[in-house]
Amino acid sequence: MLPGIALRQLKRFPDDRGIFTEILRSDWDDVVKDEVRQANYSVSHPGVVRAWHRHERGQVDLFLCVRGSVKICAYDDASGELDEVVSSGDSLQLVRIPGSFWHGFSVVGPAPAHLIYFTNRLYDAKRPDELRRPWDDPSVVPKSINGRKDDPRCGKPWDWLYIPFR
Repeated sequence: MLPGIALRQLKRFPDDRGIFTEILRSDWDDVVKDEVRQANYSVSHPGVVRAWHRHERGQVDLFLCVRGSVKICAYDDASGELDEVVSSGDSLQLVRIPGSFWHGFSVVGPAPAHLIYFTNRLYDAKRPDELRRPWDDPSVVPKSINGRKDDPRCGKPWDWLYIPFR
C-alpha cells in the first residue's frame, strides 16, 4: 500500500436488541493517526464516481461505507502506484487516505452507497484544500495496482467502471 494508507476491519456485536459497532476510536493507532475535526455523511447513486481530488495542506480522510458498496482508490503520480479497496456496509472497514494522494471512490453494485467520512481539517469554503482533476483523466495510468504489476489494468488509463472479474 502507499505510505499512510491503512485499513481496519470493524467488529459488529450483535445481540437480542440489534447490532453495535465501534466506528472510530482514538486508540486505534494503526488507522487513527490524526485528530478528527469534522465528520460528513454522503449518499451517492449507483454508478456515480466521485474522483479525483487531493489535499495540499495535510488533510487526511477516513472513509467508512455503512451501506451499499464503494471502490475507494488512491493514486500517486510520482510512483504510478494505485491502491484500490472495495468497501461495503456488509463488512465495515475504516479506510485511511492521506490527502497528498489523488483519491476518490465509485459506487459499485445496484444500491446507493452511504459513506461517512472523517477529516483532520475543517472544510474552509473560502479557501478549500482541494485540487481536482476529471474522474476519467487519461493521465492516471497505474504502473501497479495494490502492489501488483501483472494486473491487466496496469499501463492503461484508469477506468473506474471496469469490472475486473467478469
